[in-house]
Amino acid sequence: MTPQRCFLLFLFFFCFSCFPSHARFIIGHPSPTDLVSDGISIVKNPPFLLLKPLVSADESCEQTYGFLPCTTTILGNLFLILVYGYLMYLAATYLSNGSELLLEILGPGIVGGLFLPILGALPDAMLILVSGLSGTTETAQSQVSVGMGLLAGSTVMLLTVIWGSCVVVGRCDLRDSVAVDGTNTKGLNLTETGVSTDIWTCYAARIMAISVIPFVIVQLPQALSSTSGRHLAVLIALIISVSMLVAYCVYQVFQPWIQRRRLAYAKHKHVISGILRHLKTRALGKLLTDDGEPNTEIIKKLFETIDENQDGSLSTSELKAFIIGIRFEEIDLDQDDAVRKVMEDFDTSLDSLVQVEEFVKGITKWINEAKQTKGVYLEPNSGTFKFIDRFHQQTKREHDLLGLEQQSDEVVEGVENPGWISFKAVLMLLLGTIIAAAFADPLVDVVDNFSDATGIPTFFISFIALPLATNSSEAVSAIIFASRKKKRTASLTFSELYGAVTMNNVLCLSVFLALVYIRGLTWDFSSEVLVILIVCIVMGAFASFRTTFPLWTSSVAYILYPFSLALVYVLDYVFGWS
Repeated sequence: MTPQRCFLLFLFFFCFSCFPSHARFIIGHPSPTDLVSDGISIVKNPPFLLLKPLVSADESCEQTYGFLPCTTTILGNLFLILVYGYLMYLAATYLSNGSELLLEILGPGIVGGLFLPILGALPDAMLILVSGLSGTTETAQSQVSVGMGLLAGSTVMLLTVIWGSCVVVGRCDLRDSVAVDGTNTKGLNLTETGVSTDIWTCYAARIMAISVIPFVIVQLPQALSSTSGRHLAVLIALIISVSMLVAYCVYQVFQPWIQRRRLAYAKHKHVISGILRHLKTRALGKLLTDDGEPNTEIIKKLFETIDENQDGSLSTSELKAFIIGIRFEEIDLDQDDAVRKVMEDFDTSLDSLVQVEEFVKGITKWINEAKQTKGVYLEPNSGTFKFIDRFHQQTKREHDLLGLEQQSDEVVEGVENPGWISFKAVLMLLLGTIIAAAFADPLVDVVDNFSDATGIPTFFISFIALPLATNSSEAVSAIIFASRKKKRTASLTFSELYGAVTMNNVLCLSVFLALVYIRGLTWDFSSEVLVILIVCIVMGAFASFRTTFPLWTSSVAYILYPFSLALVYVLDYVFGWS
């Protein structure tokens, strides 16, 4: 059965369930005789069941929007949670697919940096918003725990279950502490298999860790046992959260430009180190004097070997021939760009020629830059210094950490029929937004009813169930993307996870804090905030200072999920924090 038919069938059953229905309950009812059809006399203990007349149940529920179905039974509410959860999943899927289509047309920048993160967090933000808008202040105070459960559950699930699963499915063999793309010959070895990411992923993890600052601020009055400053703390945290949201969106807009600049600079440094290493080889280890200073006479002789026409200056064509001869096979080098930057470093007279004095000064400057790297010591039995080799290794590693080119693994071609693609993207975004806005409130009501029917606190229901609905699409795509077993795809996967958590910590928290402040609700979520802080700081610190994650690190992530649930339960119901 095609997905379209499944969706139509689902809509039919959902619409069918929206109509009210009545039933006659089979109960033990007093009767005058032993016959079910007789209703005159009274029998105290009838040996049979009787049909109860058409009457309303003693307990009643309020229909959302006045027509959507509701129930007071456990199974009925569980069914409705599945129905509304699936609709929120559809909303998240439409928003995700529409965003990707829009990105194909308009590219990164404003769309990739501003709209996509906001649209990705829209279902969560909708659920949080409606959880605090319903009814009176007392009702809102009761239902707002659904929003906090979703906020905490979404963050914890992304950084534990999904993060660990991405490490497991994306693992490759580790060689020299770096994952080798597309190789997995060591199975489930905990230390010799894993994933590697680029340095931009580390930056995303650091931003995620910093984004918990509003949680710390809003929690300060309770940590200090103060009751007078709680409302003010909520306002301050709200202002800081909104400011961080704006700053993060601006960073996302300019990030592609920053990445291109950083990559270009890393390539230029690698060219410098390659030229120095080549000259060192051509000089037979005599590029430096015994005290580590540049050997001017040797540098001048090297200049003469590069000056093919022996006119006392190096032209652009001679520099290009020299750079081509070095063969920078380790990086995808734009030779013309490399020649232009070398000319800029050497040509101080701006005559588009490099004189011998300019060449000596330029090489001397490069050597002094290379000396600033670690490992400045004499090579045994050669009398030369080894810092040039160390400088070359460092520049190569910097280039690798930045990622091989800022291109996707897909073959990017011109988009056919951009008008239709744009219309389709806008339609999917609009449909996803409408579904999320329409069914967020019913889902919150059903979670509240299910909590009343089972006695399970709403926080735990929303912590476990709701993130499965709002983040399932993102989770599945992240795991599938990580399974390609490449450094580039692993970097994108984990960057998206950290970005989603960052949006939870700034956008969704801003919505939550605005509700608390405007409606005058009480901030009483100490255990929930502590869980978010622990998971974000642990995983943020874990990912901020390393780019390779062996398979054993997935167990740390997995353990944090049940630990979070247990911690909230112990703090709330054993120590009475809430």
